[in-house]
Amino acid sequence: MKDFSKEYIENLNRLIDEKNDEQVKTMLADLHPADIAELLGDLDRDEALFVYNLLNDEMAADVLVELDEERRGDLLETMSTEDIADALEQMDADDAVDVIQELDEQDREEVIKHIDDVEQAGDIVDLLKYDEDTAGGYMSTEMVVVSENLSMQECIKAMREQAGEVDEIYNVYVVDDDKRLKGIFPIKKTITSPMATRVSEVMEPDPLAVKTDTPIDEVARDFEKYDLVALPVVDSIGRLVGRITIDDIIDQVREQGERDYKLASGIAGDIDTSAGVFEQVKARLPWLFIGLAGGIANAIILDGGETNLLEILPGMALFIPLIGGTGGNVGTQSSAIVVQGLANGSLDIRHAMKHIFKEFGIAMLNAAIIAGLVLIYNLIFPADDDPLKAHITTLAVTISLFCVIIFASVFGSLVPIILEKLKIDPAIATGPFVTVTNDIVGMIIYMAVSSHLIRTLTTLVIT
Repeated sequence: MKDFSKEYIENLNRLIDEKNDEQVKTMLADLHPADIAELLGDLDRDEALFVYNLLNDEMAADVLVELDEERRGDLLETMSTEDIADALEQMDADDAVDVIQELDEQDREEVIKHIDDVEQAGDIVDLLKYDEDTAGGYMSTEMVVVSENLSMQECIKAMREQAGEVDEIYNVYVVDDDKRLKGIFPIKKTITSPMATRVSEVMEPDPLAVKTDTPIDEVARDFEKYDLVALPVVDSIGRLVGRITIDDIIDQVREQGERDYKLASGIAGDIDTSAGVFEQVKARLPWLFIGLAGGIANAIILDGGETNLLEILPGMALFIPLIGGTGGNVGTQSSAIVVQGLANGSLDIRHAMKHIFKEFGIAMLNAAIIAGLVLIYNLIFPADDDPLKAHITTLAVTISLFCVIIFASVFGSLVPIILEKLKIDPAIATGPFVTVTNDIVGMIIYMAVSSHLIRTLTTLVIT
C-alpha cells in the first residue's frame, strides 16, 4: 500500500482546483486501484468525484470495488444506472454483487436491465439470491472447469479458452456430465501427462468443497485449517457453482473482526470515524442506555430502602468499585475466551458444559487468591475504627468478592454459548451487556452478604 505524503495530497488538491486533467491522470497512472481508492478517501466528496471521473472504464471499476462503503455510496449517487451497469460488466460477478447490494431494490433492477453481458447479468442475479454471510454470498462464478471425459489435449484447449475470463487460476475443477464436482486437476499434470490421458485418470478425486449455505465463518476455518488459497462451492446435489478465493476470506475476516470489536465496545451498527455525528450517536446510545439503567439499578440497590447498609458500615463504600470492577473484568475475560473459541473452532458448542465446569474450577482458584489478598489487606488496614464493623466489612468484602468472581466467570462463559445457540453474534457478550449485568449482580451479592453478616454477628455479640 502506497503511503501518500502531505505534499503529494496538497499537489493533487492544487491540480484538481486548476482542473488540470492531464497532470492528475499522470499522478494516478502508476497507482494500484487499492491505492487510488485510499487516495479518494483522503479527498473531499467533490474532489473524489473529479478524480474518479478521469479513470478509464476498467480502472474505475477496480477502484469502485476497493472503495470504502461511504465513499462508494457517494459515487453511486452521482452515477446513472447505465454507468453503474457499465462498471459492473468490468468486474467479477462477486465484486459486482458487493457493489449492487448497496443500491435499493428498484435501482438494482434498473442496473441489471442495462447490463449488456447476459451471462454476467445472470451470474449477478444468481449470486444475489444467497445470504451474504454464506459461502454462496462470497463465491465467484469465474473459474476454469473441464469435463472428466476430456483427453489431455482437449483439456488444455478448454483451459486456454476459459483462462482469459479468470483473474487468478489456482485450481482447475473437474465435473461430470451433470456438472457435479468430481475432482481437482493439478495444472502440472498438463506437462507431465501424455496427450491421450483422460482427465479422470490424473485428477485428484473427492476434493474438499463447501455448500452454498455454509456459514462464511466455517469456510474461513477451513481455509485456515487446510492452508487453502481457493475452495470450490457446490449446491445441495453437488453441482459446482463457484469458488471462494483467499482474498475473499481475508476481507471476511477483517470485516468480522471490525464488527466483533465494535460489538465488544458497545457500538451498534457499521460505522467508522468518517460517519456523521448523528450516525455515531445513534450507534452508541443503545449500549449507553443499558449502562445508564445498570447505574440506576445499582443506586437503588445501594440505597437499601429503610435500611441503608452504607450508613451502618461506611467502610463498605470503599470496596464498591472493587466489587463492580472485578466482576466486570472477570466476566469480560471469560466471555472473550469463549467467543474466541467459538470463532476459531477450538470450542465445540456440543461440549459447552465441559468448558463451563472447567471455567468453574478456574474461577474457584482465582476467587480464592483474589479474595485472600483482599482479606489480608483488610486485616492489616481495617476499614473502620470500630472492631466489630471492621470485621463485618472484612468478611463481607471477602465473601462477596469470592462469590462475584465465580458468578462472573460462569456467567461470562455461559452467555456467548447461549447466544451462539440462538444464532446471535456472541461477540455481544464481551461488551457492556456482561459488564453491566455483573455489576448489578455483584452489588446484589455484596448487599445481601453484608446484610446477613450484620444481622448474624450483631445478634451473636448481643447474646
